[in-house]
Amino acid sequence: MTTIKNPVLKGFNPDPSICRVDEDYYIAVSTFEWFPGVQIYHSKDLVNWHIISRPLNRVSLIDMKGNPNSGGVWAPCLTFADGKFWLIYSDVKMHSGAWKDTHNYLTTCETIDGEWADPIYLNSSGFDPSLFHNIDGRKYIVNMLWDQRTYKHSFGGIVMQEYSPEKKRLIGKSQVIFEGTDIKLTEGPHLYYIDGYYYLLTAEGGTRYAHTATLVRSKNIDGPYELHPDHPFLTSWHDPRNLLQKCGHASIVQTHTNEWYLAHLTGRPLPHDDKPVLDFRGFCPLGRETAIQKLEWRDGWPYVVGGKQGSNDVEAPKMEEVKWEQDFKPIDHFDSTTLNHHFQSLRIPLTEDIMSLTDKPGNLRLYGKESLTSCFTQAMVARRWQSLHFNASTAVSFQPTTYQQAAGLVCYYNTENWTSIQITWNEEKGRILDIVRCDNFIFSQPLEGTEIQVPDTVEYVHLRVKVRVHTYHFSYSFDNKTWTDIPAIFESYKLSDDYVRLNGFTGAFVGLHCQDTSGGSVPADFDYFAYEEL
Repeated sequence: MTTIKNPVLKGFNPDPSICRVDEDYYIAVSTFEWFPGVQIYHSKDLVNWHIISRPLNRVSLIDMKGNPNSGGVWAPCLTFADGKFWLIYSDVKMHSGAWKDTHNYLTTCETIDGEWADPIYLNSSGFDPSLFHNIDGRKYIVNMLWDQRTYKHSFGGIVMQEYSPEKKRLIGKSQVIFEGTDIKLTEGPHLYYIDGYYYLLTAEGGTRYAHTATLVRSKNIDGPYELHPDHPFLTSWHDPRNLLQKCGHASIVQTHTNEWYLAHLTGRPLPHDDKPVLDFRGFCPLGRETAIQKLEWRDGWPYVVGGKQGSNDVEAPKMEEVKWEQDFKPIDHFDSTTLNHHFQSLRIPLTEDIMSLTDKPGNLRLYGKESLTSCFTQAMVARRWQSLHFNASTAVSFQPTTYQQAAGLVCYYNTENWTSIQITWNEEKGRILDIVRCDNFIFSQPLEGTEIQVPDTVEYVHLRVKVRVHTYHFSYSFDNKTWTDIPAIFESYKLSDDYVRLNGFTGAFVGLHCQDTSGGSVPADFDYFAYEEL
């Protein structure tokens, strides 16, 4: 018997929206400030998944320059109807404080990996928009409603409004169809019509350890809705030792083999010896991931097989297993003219004045731009941590002439939390290797006074990071044969949602960067990037 091994999408892959088209299955996940926006995975069996599309791949679809940390693309909804794919998404411009400036858009495409149409603006009343195709042919947008008033709960319920494909806009009046339960923080709505009932699936309890999925149903689309008899429908809040935590924000799919499954958000805390406590169970540097559970129907309601807390091992559907070729080789020598789709940039596309794969063939060239603290124009290429036990390395050729220029290897969460080993310049030593750490916007340089001088005869400096569950540390080599460990040790937990200031919703990345705050755009050439899970 084939088994689904959770999480199926490891590393930062939250808010899954699952969609079936005949015998193909797709999951769209949030990408927040990372570009291109929205990440779509494809499967033939719900067991094996691979990236097939990043649809928001041009500024006309998503313009995130200046967006705050953990702003950008929240909770996309992917559906298929009328011979094409429909993708709904938020662009969050501000999410701290009393207001949420969230703009919601719709784009369509006839193929999952084609060029998506320029977006249609929908509304800005709240985030997590979803599109429902009713059996009578009408279409509805549902999203959470934000209430900024100081004397009201900010999560105002789930609001619904009809969408006209002909007029390409919302029509009629919006109405609140569900105010949520006493768990509060009602968001992430998805509507389904199944056997005469409208089922509304929402997320509640916030997106950390008290996260849940709440299910209600009604004979009428506008309610009133009755609550699932075993509320909440999905949560790990009651089970602090469950390997899958933060279970919530889910979507449902019926397979072509007439089985039912649930894709949901989850998190895996760093292992620890202490007894977990109810309100805090640790840190999740891999971010919020995606898991899949099997559903069974009883008395007109779906239930999670094995318990509402979610299981690591789940019975797979009755389908032939289809595996995919590995789409990220252990070493990328940058021999292609296109960047591997596991890589992303921050907020903006990597235009030719920022990155090139042809200016020096066999190298990825980054032209120095703003600092790693900038929300505007960074020259960074990075990929997710998908394991807590891996090595990542590169070789960089860089000729700085001022301390305002730096290029190297970075472990990154957001503009306020990262650690970089980099080549830069020192007035007395010339080219040096240094480490810069940003810890909740407090800066330090652990090698101060002991920076490593780079010999003039060395063109490429090899840099490596070893991630070992709770910690990571850097090493370097001038010949790719003899490696020297740098004694500074860094904590993995500081690259997690649970650690950062204000709201964090992403996960740890590892990648390449080049900055030149003098404005000279001095380039750095990276000969390879290696990422190998151990």
